[in-house]
Amino acid sequence: MSNSSSMPQFLLLAVADRRELQLLHFWLFLAISLAALLANGLILSAVACDHHLRTPRYFFLLNLSLTDLGCICTTVPKAMHNSLWNTGTITYTGCAAQVFFFAFFISAEFSLLTVMGYDRYVAICKPLHYGTLLGSRACAHMAAAAWAAGFLSALLHTANTFSLPLCQGNALGQFFCEIPHILKLSCSHSGSLRELGLIVFSACLIFGGFVFFVFSYVQIFRAVLRIPSQQGRHKAFSTCLPHLAVVSLFISTLFFAHLKPPSISSPSLDLIVSLMYSVVSPTLNPLIYSLRNQELKDALRKLITGCFSEAINSPSSACYVPH
Repeated sequence: MSNSSSMPQFLLLAVADRRELQLLHFWLFLAISLAALLANGLILSAVACDHHLRTPRYFFLLNLSLTDLGCICTTVPKAMHNSLWNTGTITYTGCAAQVFFFAFFISAEFSLLTVMGYDRYVAICKPLHYGTLLGSRACAHMAAAAWAAGFLSALLHTANTFSLPLCQGNALGQFFCEIPHILKLSCSHSGSLRELGLIVFSACLIFGGFVFFVFSYVQIFRAVLRIPSQQGRHKAFSTCLPHLAVVSLFISTLFFAHLKPPSISSPSLDLIVSLMYSVVSPTLNPLIYSLRNQELKDALRKLITGCFSEAINSPSSACYVPH
């Protein structure tokens, strides 16, 4: 059986069978997506408008917010559509596009988190070389490399996955198109092995990044503990803990979703874990980064108060952010 010619559409997993629960899931997805759009949009606006945030740390945070928005916009709208209209289908082309963009944003996000770990390492362990190692040109190159790595990874995974012949039906046990669930429909062992090889290679890269994170944060914590003042230690920890929390949430859920033993796999568990790294994590990231970040909170406060002031004084004018 060929893939594209005889597989016009896939069936996605219905989150609920009862109509009332389907509508409830629609409103929950809508609330989550609006929260993610608002939170990430505020961070993008604050970093773009406040000149105090024109630093490598916030430049990478801006790029991270873009990947979070991309993840939400790739998976949630189709899930909302299916819940609202009581359907579970997605076209073959739509599924391929969803796989590509989700893999693109997830891969780029991991690359950006790795770069942000390097940024924290240099800022705390090599502060005298910070301007040299993380100048504007170097930051632009690292961000471009992160996006390029995401694009290349997504292209390889998508091209290989959708070149496989599918002969095990068209029902995906997931609320969005995910590569492992598509591989279960394949009847080509060699193609599946190629894709599994790519997944293992990606997992090795993620594990390598995890080792880098551990090494970096061992050095960071050793440097922080040598800071004489308590205020200095608190400030250093406040810049590292949000990044560490985001990385831990991202890697743990991603590894568990794709490398958990088959013996503990179940549709409900797969759904919960996928929701964690595809929807919940991109929504929580802005909150995690802003909770302990006084600079970002001050910039957001200026942004919001500036917009409200302009709206009151001149409703038709654009928002102005005072510096």
